[in-house]
Amino acid sequence: MERSRFLFDGPEDAALTLVLAHGAGAPMNAPFMNVVARGVARGGVRVARFEFPYMHARRQRGSRGAPDRGPVLEEAWAEAIAHLGGGERLVIGGKSLGGRIASMVADRAGVRGLVCLGYPFHPPGKPERLRTKHLEDLRTPALIVQGTRDTFGGREEVAGYRLSRAIRFAWIEDGDHSFKPRASSGRTESQNLDEAIARVQEFLSALAPPED
Repeated sequence: MERSRFLFDGPEDAALTLVLAHGAGAPMNAPFMNVVARGVARGGVRVARFEFPYMHARRQRGSRGAPDRGPVLEEAWAEAIAHLGGGERLVIGGKSLGGRIASMVADRAGVRGLVCLGYPFHPPGKPERLRTKHLEDLRTPALIVQGTRDTFGGREEVAGYRLSRAIRFAWIEDGDHSFKPRASSGRTESQNLDEAIARVQEFLSALAPPED
């Protein structure tokens, strides 16, 4: 994976790099990804973004195509981690699909942590199709930032799941899958995104390796 396939924010000499992959339908420079990456980077973290092969192909050809199959997505993550120097100083994650695939490779990649932004616990309207089996025994310290009314898994649903003790949650009040609240909640999308960024920064600060 060439360096040109990445977007970088934050200081090059940061002690920790957060690597983010996009969701199923939007690229690495979608508005949500831009806001989160740049916001986290302002806290002194290096943030790297990359695209899965199908999304890169969309960008090159200007046509739409379905997401790659699981093994291809996992291999893309492995290549990104290797390109960025291995897992010791990396925290991996991303939006929805990007975070889910990161959670599937985190333990074997030996990364420092995992950040999932809107985890797709199940397809909307299909709570029986859970994507949590591998999360039961996850060893990598993880933060899942989730809207309380996310149709892919809201607060009340998730409370009943069997999940590893390595996982902690940051619940974004009245947020949907991208943390956007209803106008009637009295909250704004900007407030919710700022809160999500702050919680990610706190998590990363606790994981940062000691200075050399």
